[in-house]
Amino acid sequence: MKTKIGIAMAALFACSATMAQVTVLSAERLLDVRTGKYQSKPFVIIEDGKIREIVFDANKLPADAKRVDLPGHTLLPGLIDMHVHLDSDPSYGGYTGLQFSDRFWSALMVPNAEKTLLAGFTTVRNVGADAWNDVGLRQAIDEGKIIGPRVITAAYSFGATGGHCDSTFFPPSMNQKSPFNADNPDEARKRVRELRKYGAQVIKICATGGVFSRNTEPGQQQMTYEEMKAVVDEAHMWGLKVAAHAHGTAGIKDAIRAGVDTIEHASLIDDEGIKLAKKHGAYLSMDIYNTEYTQAEGKKNGVLEDNLRKDREVADVQREGFRKAHKAGVKMVYGTDTGVYPHGDNGKQFAVMVRYGMSPLQAIQAATINSAEALGKKGELGVIDSEHYADIIAVKGDPLQNVELLESVPFVMKNGVVYQSP
Repeated sequence: MKTKIGIAMAALFACSATMAQVTVLSAERLLDVRTGKYQSKPFVIIEDGKIREIVFDANKLPADAKRVDLPGHTLLPGLIDMHVHLDSDPSYGGYTGLQFSDRFWSALMVPNAEKTLLAGFTTVRNVGADAWNDVGLRQAIDEGKIIGPRVITAAYSFGATGGHCDSTFFPPSMNQKSPFNADNPDEARKRVRELRKYGAQVIKICATGGVFSRNTEPGQQQMTYEEMKAVVDEAHMWGLKVAAHAHGTAGIKDAIRAGVDTIEHASLIDDEGIKLAKKHGAYLSMDIYNTEYTQAEGKKNGVLEDNLRKDREVADVQREGFRKAHKAGVKMVYGTDTGVYPHGDNGKQFAVMVRYGMSPLQAIQAATINSAEALGKKGELGVIDSEHYADIIAVKGDPLQNVELLESVPFVMKNGVVYQSP
C-alpha cells in the first residue's frame, strides 16, 4: 500500500537527506529514456539533491550512505507536465466559481501541487494563473513551506481584448477585463517585460480562441503575426521561452512563423502547420485526454453547453492531428491541461498518446527528455544520469509493456527527497 507523506514527514526526509548527504537508491531496473534500454540492478548515488553517479557493483557504494531499496521496481526520471493550471478546479465550471473569494483559488493550489507531485510529476509548467498565484506557489515550494513539484511559472497569460485570455463571461456594466491585454506589438512587448518583472519564467499568449472562454471560437486567430513576433523577440531577448495557446489553423501557423517555442493544444493543425513545426523546430503540446473528463463530468460541474459543444467539436480532430504530427516526426511534449480535469490524474494521458500512435517509450520520452529540452533544461532534468537533479520515480513492473502503470506511481523522489514510497 502507498504511503503518502505529509508536509512534516517530507520535511523530515529533507532534513535527513541533508544530514546524510549521500543516499543510494536501488531497484530491479532503470529505464534509460534516451535509448529505451533497461539497465539491470542499478545503484543511483545521490548527493545534495543531484545524482552523483550510477554504479552496478555493490562493492562500490559509499559505506555510510542512506539506503532506499525498491526490489521489483523500475526507475524512471521524474515526469514533466508542460501544461497545467494549479489554481483551477474542474469541479467549478461556468459561473459556479463566483461563489468563492479570489483567494479561494490560491488556497486550492496547495493541495493541487501536492497531488501533482505524488502522481510522479516532479516538474510542471503552469501556463496561466490569476493574481500571481503560481509565482507565490513556486516560492513557497522552493522555500520548503509546502509540498509540490518544481514549478515553471507563466503568471498571467495574455492576448487580445475580448480574446480567450481576456475575461469574457460578464456584461459591460461589470467592466471585467484582463490587466494584461495586448492589442498592438508595443503593448505586447510591454506585457512581456511586466510579467517577467514579477516572476514569469515563461511567457504564455493566446493566439486563438478557445474552448472554455465565452464568445470565442477555437478556430479564430486573435493575435496578429506582428504581435506574436514582438512577444517572441522580447521574451527571447530576456532569455524566456514562449508558449502559445493555439487551437486554430491560421493562428498555429503564424505562431510557429513568429518563433513560438511550444504550441499548446494545436487542435486544428493542418499539413502545412505540421511542415512548419518540423521546419522551425516548434514543439507541440497536445492535451488529448481531458475531453473524456469534460464530456463525462462537465455538465454537472456547471460547464456551459456552448463550451461543451466546442470541446466535442475539436476532440477527435485534435487527436487525429496528434497522430499525423507524431507520424511526421514533429517534436512532441507532454501537456495535459490539468485543472480542466482533476489534478493528480496527469498520468492518464499516457495511454491515450499510445492509442493515437506513440509507443510507450515515445510517450514517456515526451514527458521526460523532450519536455526537458523544450524547457531549456537538458542536462538538468528528464534523464537519470550524473549531474542531473535527483528527480526519480518508480513503478512496479514494466512501463514499456504497460504504460498505464504511470497512472499510479508508488515512489516519488524530487531533489533527492523521498515524498512517497511503497
